[in-house]
Amino acid sequence: MVWVPLLLVACVVAGVGCARLCRATLAAGRPGRGGTEGTGGADGFHGTAAELTVGEAAYLAGGPLRVTDLTLVAMHRERRLLLAHTGWATVVDSPGHRDDALERAVIGAIGAGGQSPIPVVRPVVAAADSVRLLAERLVDRGLAVSAAGHREIEAGLRTVRTGFLLSLALGTVSTLLAPAAERAPVLAGFALPLVASGLCLLIGRIEVYPYTRWASPAGQRLLAGLSSADPLTALATRGPGVLEPELRAALRSRG
Repeated sequence: MVWVPLLLVACVVAGVGCARLCRATLAAGRPGRGGTEGTGGADGFHGTAAELTVGEAAYLAGGPLRVTDLTLVAMHRERRLLLAHTGWATVVDSPGHRDDALERAVIGAIGAGGQSPIPVVRPVVAAADSVRLLAERLVDRGLAVSAAGHREIEAGLRTVRTGFLLSLALGTVSTLLAPAAERAPVLAGFALPLVASGLCLLIGRIEVYPYTRWASPAGQRLLAGLSSADPLTALATRGPGVLEPELRAALRSRG
């Protein structure tokens, strides 16, 4: 009966992993302090839908870098910034007259010289306070997953995966070591943690993986209802692949 303690270990690890993943997934979809009211239109982009601005949609679909790309392209289309296919951004018209924190972050990242490689600008803007505040508003409304929530979901998935592999390994070893007469109960016993952790992984793939790294289930539902007819909305939800070749080259340049 050496296999019994091994079975208990497998059951405990599988149970902890499943509970942790379920708790993290439920917490990720729970609204934060601000509830779901309001649009928080301080990102400078408006008109996507009643619940989302274009900037918020960009964050939910692609995170801080997508918000940065949206800001760069919007400024380029309004001729306040020139994005060259060589990968350089040049200030054409300072947006100082506008109350737009994202555009001010872009100008600040480019620097006093008025010109900078886009690969240098993008991470600086993505880490700016304006993007962080946009993310916090979405988390408070229950539309985005916080960094801590995302880490907890990933940790839960890893724990469930570990439980599945551990149950498989311990079950195999126990079956090989057990006498022939005891192999049937050994297989039946280890089937429980294997099935539990396997089903939890499957549900996790169905319920968690379709969501982006950034959007909660509520945020994903709003994203799914957006139309891509507007070019900026298409960029926000689908990424730089929808842009014309020159702008795609500018944003994808390595500098």
